[in-house]
Amino acid sequence: MEDKLTRPAEEWHLHLLEHPSQLAKMLSSVHRIAVIGIKPEHVGGPAFYVPEYLQAAGYEIIPVPVYYPDVTEILHATVHRSLSSVTRPIDLVLLFRRSGDVGQHGAEILAARPRAVWMQLGIQDVELAETLAKAGIDVVQNRCAMIEHRNARH
Repeated sequence: MEDKLTRPAEEWHLHLLEHPSQLAKMLSSVHRIAVIGIKPEHVGGPAFYVPEYLQAAGYEIIPVPVYYPDVTEILHATVHRSLSSVTRPIDLVLLFRRSGDVGQHGAEILAARPRAVWMQLGIQDVELAETLAKAGIDVVQNRCAMIEHRNARH
């Protein structure tokens, strides 16, 4: 049986997930989510309430804020300043960054080797998605993890 690492290179596009059933399957197979660009509660917005929702749904959230250097904890979890400081395996990297800023996280994402990367609604980077997919990492772009999780439950 072929695994992700032995598949022919031309099959990389299979790692670009779009169909609701693919998203539901992926969400049901992950547990630990590192959130790059998470915001603290006092700032709010989707970069806070989506991870908050996912945590309430049973996922472990690892906060990786880009700003807010004085914040040491978000959602009762210790803040990490990069994925490289996370010592446990990361299942999913959830990105709350502008599309133009996503690419700067490519090297650290590749080094962390998550099973999947999710770019929130309004966020996409075709070049990074292709790079990650060719490395065997599943990629979701321009979708809201909270909405897709809710849809998968019904």
